Amino acid sequence: MLILNKTTGVFSKPSKRKMYEYLRSFNFHPGKIFLHKLVLGIETSCDDTAAAVVDETGNVLGEAIHSQTEVHLKTGGIIPPVAQQLHRENIQRIVQEALSVSKVCPSELSAIATTIKPGLALSLGVGLSFSLQLVDQLKKPFIPIHHMEAHALTIRLTNKVEFPFLVLLISGGHCLLALVRGVSDFLLLGKSLDIAPGDMLDKVARRLSLIKHPECSTMSGGKAIEHLAKQGNKLHFDFKPPMQRAKNCDFSFTGLQHVIDKTITQKEKEEGIEKGQILSSAADIAAAVQHITACHIAKRTHRAILFCKQRDLLPQSNAVLVVSGGVASNLYIRKTLEIVTNATQCTLMCPPPRLCTDNGIMIAWNGIERLRAGLGILYNIEGIRYEPKCPLGVDISKEVGEAAIKVPKLKMNI
Repeated sequence: MLILNKTTGVFSKPSKRKMYEYLRSFNFHPGKIFLHKLVLGIETSCDDTAAAVVDETGNVLGEAIHSQTEVHLKTGGIIPPVAQQLHRENIQRIVQEALSVSKVCPSELSAIATTIKPGLALSLGVGLSFSLQLVDQLKKPFIPIHHMEAHALTIRLTNKVEFPFLVLLISGGHCLLALVRGVSDFLLLGKSLDIAPGDMLDKVARRLSLIKHPECSTMSGGKAIEHLAKQGNKLHFDFKPPMQRAKNCDFSFTGLQHVIDKTITQKEKEEGIEKGQILSSAADIAAAVQHITACHIAKRTHRAILFCKQRDLLPQSNAVLVVSGGVASNLYIRKTLEIVTNATQCTLMCPPPRLCTDNGIMIAWNGIERLRAGLGILYNIEGIRYEPKCPLGVDISKEVGEAAIKVPKLKMNI
C-alpha cells in the first residue's frame, strides 16, 4: 500500500498486488460498448466517502456514497482521525459499488478524477492514496480536482449554463463568491474571513443541545436549525448583521456566533436551566440566527452582482447566480437570494439538493469538463500531493472592496 510522507503529503510508489486482486474481483457483463468518455470520480475531502461514473454527455452511470454523519453527530463534530479511519474502511467498497452499478469495466475508464484540495488532510490522503493505486494499475490519466471548482461546475451537469456566471458556495467548510469564466478560470470576489456558515449553524445547534430535541435528534446542526426555525419568531431576538461597514464581498460568522452564545447563556440564567437543557426560546433563537445568516449572505451576494455588472463581467440582463454547497439546501436562505436575483434581473439556479452536498458525481463531472477542455490531465503522477488549504482562482476581493459599492436595502419578507 502507499506510504505517506507526513511532512510533504507525497506518496511513495504503490504496491500493485492488492490492487490487482481488487480489480480482478469485479464481475462485469460483457458486450456493452461505451462510445463516450467515462470518468470515475472519487471524493473524500471531509466526512463522506463517495464515488461515481459519469460519461461526457452528463449521464450518471453509477454512484455510491457512505455518509459519516451519524458517527460525527454522536461525537459533537468531525474528528479527523475518525473520519480518516471510516474512509479507509469504506473507500474500496464504495468505488467497487459505483463501478458495478455502472457496468463499466475499470479498463474502459478514460480517466480517474479525485478531490485533492482543499479539505481535511487525513481524509484527502485516503482518497488520493487509493486513486494513485488505481491509476498506477490501470495506466489511466489522473485528474486532480479542486473541491470548490467541482461544486461550482455541478450546475452544468444538470442545466444548460454557459460561462460566465456568478457562483456562491456555502457549506460547513467553505463560503465564497466567485465569477466563473471557464472550467478552471475563476475570479474570487469574496470569502469567509473566519468560519463557514454551516460550521456556525452546527455550533449554534450544539450550543442549543438540539440533538436532545425529539424532532431534531437525527438531523445535522444546520438541518435542525432550519427545522426548528419554522416554529419560531425571528423578531424575538435582534442579532445585528456582521461587517455592516465593510463594503466588500467577504463574510464573517465568528463574531455573530459569540453574540449568539452570550444570548443563549443569558436565556439559560433567565429560565433557570443548566447548559445542555433545551431552552423554551430555542425555536425563536433558531429563527433569528437563520434570518441574520441569510441576510448577511444575501447582502454580500447582492454587492457581488452589482460589482460584476458594473465591470461588465456579467451580462446586464439574464445573468446567472449559481448557489451550491450543503447550506444551499436551506430553503429560507435560498428565498432571500431569490429576492436579490429578482431585484437585479438575474436567474437563481441551484443543483438538486443531493448534488449540493459532497458527492462523487460532481468530481466525475469536473473530470469530464477538464477532459473535454484538455486541462490538468496528468499522465505522470510522480510527486502528486494533497493540499488541505487552497484558494480558488485569482483573488480580486481587494478590488471589490476598493469599489465600495453601496447596496440598496431590500425587504426580506419571507
